[in-house]
Amino acid sequence: MGGAVSKEEGFISKEKSGYSFTQESHAKRYGRISQDSLAVNELAPPPYEIKERVVTLPLSATKQWESSLLSEPKNRLAISALSANPISSILTNQAAATADTQTFNIKIPFEGGPITNQRSSGRCWLFASTNVFRVAIMKRYNLKDFELSQAYLFYWDKIEKANWFLEQIIDTATTHELDDRLVQTLFSDPISDGGQWDMVSNLVEKYGLVPQVLYPDGYNAKNSSKMDWLITAKLREQALELRKLATTAATAAEETSARRAQLMLSLAKERFMQEIHSIVTIMLGPVPDPQGKFQWDFYDANGKFHQLQLTPKQFAASLSSKQGVQTCGGVNLSAMFSLVNDPRNEYGRLLTVDRLGNMVGGRGITYVNVDMSTIKSAAINMLKAGYPVFFGCDVGKFSDSATGIMDLDLFDLTLGFNISLGMDKAQRLQTGESSMTHAMVLTAVQVENGEPVRWRVQNSWGETAGDKGWFVMSDKWADQFLYQIVVDPRFVAKEVSDILKQDALVLPRWDPMGVLA
Repeated sequence: MGGAVSKEEGFISKEKSGYSFTQESHAKRYGRISQDSLAVNELAPPPYEIKERVVTLPLSATKQWESSLLSEPKNRLAISALSANPISSILTNQAAATADTQTFNIKIPFEGGPITNQRSSGRCWLFASTNVFRVAIMKRYNLKDFELSQAYLFYWDKIEKANWFLEQIIDTATTHELDDRLVQTLFSDPISDGGQWDMVSNLVEKYGLVPQVLYPDGYNAKNSSKMDWLITAKLREQALELRKLATTAATAAEETSARRAQLMLSLAKERFMQEIHSIVTIMLGPVPDPQGKFQWDFYDANGKFHQLQLTPKQFAASLSSKQGVQTCGGVNLSAMFSLVNDPRNEYGRLLTVDRLGNMVGGRGITYVNVDMSTIKSAAINMLKAGYPVFFGCDVGKFSDSATGIMDLDLFDLTLGFNISLGMDKAQRLQTGESSMTHAMVLTAVQVENGEPVRWRVQNSWGETAGDKGWFVMSDKWADQFLYQIVVDPRFVAKEVSDILKQDALVLPRWDPMGVLA
């Protein structure tokens, strides 16, 4: 703010700027001036040399900076250490690492197992959601270890997303130019491996669930990049053709011509979807029939043999049955919804993202925007009741996959680089520095003096990451990088669940809340 001025003492002091001067010293330094001039200009600042901003990068400046950097022994040590080693091995704050222990005073009684592994794919949301679903199934059938088939949902998600994309392309063909930002965003990643809770809810409602032993991960489920490239390349090619056909149908002068063009559009889209179905089926393998019964033979935790014959939809329905919810910790998929913390937007507001989805005719993507205290309270309530909690976060910030620690104090950047990072959560979203990049599961929390301190996290990166697959998240880290939890309405206040009745604020498709975990 402004400096403090005192005429009586004859000086102007600029707080926090480091300069002060008297009238006498000013006159000596800059030449004598008249009393009249002094009266007018007694508060005027001293003249400054105007220095133009350098717009190029001068080599002389970089040499000076390097000389200054290397003059400090600490910086020379930092270069020796950090140029040859990962940051985590040099700058880890041992006090933070020691504090982030796997001990918790609120923990669900049954976490489920084994630790899962999504391999080289972006299917974390499918692993996190099926890790939530399996708890009730394992309780119901008394299982020691169990996994649902993530690949089964992955298969149908690819095909549904392809259909969603082509329909968005047709719908925007006559209203948006090809180089429009919305169209370019749609083209940028039409069948991402990532997803959201509402998307998995759509898949389970339509296609059900199957045990992993009946449809295990194949090579391209574990290593999805080449499959994604091929599908994406084909979809982009198809989309250009559909835009032409949709434009022709919309601009046809005669009704007969318009009908013919609509027929050509319909036939082309069906043919294109068959091509995508063929690619996905060849690369992932044929899936169990969603409407046909599968046979599942298994041993329970006591070694007793069982045989089950159900359709995938019947198998999934047991999760949301009254018995499944009350006695086995099941989840009512149709009722579960997402709480998010987006400080850029008003709290107590329903959010959605334009043209973000995976299933035409399915459930839309909605977020109830609340403050972090509401999110943490709901998560603790669910954990106390024995329910695992699906959550979305920006896992790559201030975290170490080797130790499984997520903590703002984990790395001492000042020690190594003489800097600190000062953006808040809203600023990171606004600048693209952060977004929801990963989904995992909360199973426990340490609460002290009524406040959460750290959270236990079940990841899907295999047992070699973290503490045999388990991570720990400090509560301060959660404040900055946790964006979403999925809750049962029983565990939030009515005024929170009532937000779902609002007309949603529609965010643009390129908004960071449109990034899929």
